[in-house]
Amino acid sequence: MKNWITFWVVVLLGFSIQGHAANINNVRLWLAPDHTRLVFDLSGPVDHKLFTLSNPQRIVLDIPKSTMKTSLSSLDLKGSPVTRIRSGKRQGKDLRIVLDLNAKTQPRSFELKPNAKYGHRLVVDLVKANKPKAKTVEDTATAKNLNQKRDIVIAIDAGHGGDDPGAIGPGGLREKRVVLAIAKELERLLNKERGFKPVMTRGGDYYVSLRKRTQSARKKEADLFVSIHADAFKDPRAKGASVWSLSQRGASSEMGRWLAGRENNTDLIGGVGTLSLDDKNKVLAEVLLDMSMTASLKDSREIGSYVLKNMGTVARLHKSTVQHARFVVLKSPDVPSILVETGFISNPREAKLLKTRSYQLKIAKAVFKGIKEHFYRKPPAMTYVAWKQKGGDNPVSRYKVVSGDTLSVIAQRNGVSLGRLRKANKLKSDVIRIGQVLQIPTS
Repeated sequence: MKNWITFWVVVLLGFSIQGHAANINNVRLWLAPDHTRLVFDLSGPVDHKLFTLSNPQRIVLDIPKSTMKTSLSSLDLKGSPVTRIRSGKRQGKDLRIVLDLNAKTQPRSFELKPNAKYGHRLVVDLVKANKPKAKTVEDTATAKNLNQKRDIVIAIDAGHGGDDPGAIGPGGLREKRVVLAIAKELERLLNKERGFKPVMTRGGDYYVSLRKRTQSARKKEADLFVSIHADAFKDPRAKGASVWSLSQRGASSEMGRWLAGRENNTDLIGGVGTLSLDDKNKVLAEVLLDMSMTASLKDSREIGSYVLKNMGTVARLHKSTVQHARFVVLKSPDVPSILVETGFISNPREAKLLKTRSYQLKIAKAVFKGIKEHFYRKPPAMTYVAWKQKGGDNPVSRYKVVSGDTLSVIAQRNGVSLGRLRKANKLKSDVIRIGQVLQIPTS
């Protein structure tokens, strides 16, 4: 009996050591600013081993008992550190894939389980090697920069990307391409507007994890994070644009719960490996996060209202008020954040509009106007917009007219000429009314 048990233990261990056999049915390559991603579509789970070789630089990927069922020659390697990719059988049964490189990289690999869009996948990321930081030289320019009127930083987040296409509309229209086009139009408009500086979470067709998008905004010290989407719903009759801010108590509607659940699962589609967001003090962290987000949530709702109002001039609205849901991408504790649904790509009529550059520009202009309106009403301190709102090189103060005031008395009291006071307030006569707010030029 013991011999039979020993026999089966050895057999089972043998199967475990040898790993799973699978076919590689397809290979995709995505370029990001900080890494290159290779995705291998598999017929089933596999074991793999990855190691590097130097002189020349190479990465070797061994996958036991597996077979390459696709051509590697069709991969576009332009812009990547990979000069050539080749494969062959090792010892007659194990598959070996070799990546010839033109630069040193820091490789990482992980496997992904099947989801709604893909089957088993093996992901290899080639992360660019860190360059040594240049030593900073302190001089008078540093002190001078502290006094400069800074730009308002807007983080623009085009949803999905790379291996995650997002929602797919009629004719194969992909959300990731539509929203990137709109995001780039918004970036262009903000670049033209003095006092604003746009930064993109992704500028091309590659995937960025949800947490990394918000981290990028915080790293750039953004004053606003705006995530752009064009989602789908199970009913193709669903229509209309909407604006969302974070809800701490759940979604404001069944639609919100459905959309939030879908967006929060995109990391399973794009792939973030074995990254864990858990910590030992989860409850405490949640409480502290909720406390720190109070101010940014208020601003998020206000900005969302301005954007929604302007969206209503160019698009049909799904809801007339800002909606709330627990989108992970909005959970930045100190950056006001909104998510703009530009329409339903699953609706044939809206999909037809969203694929045109003219409509993409209209949507971008509406978002831009909403952002500008908010920040000119409530500019952050030490910004160009705040300085301009105070009169720029000709600063002004404000005075509210009370009973007994006359324009000449107000002018005399503030040490300005009557003519200058009229000009500052565009008055055609000296008639003023109680409660009227006057701009008082200051010297």
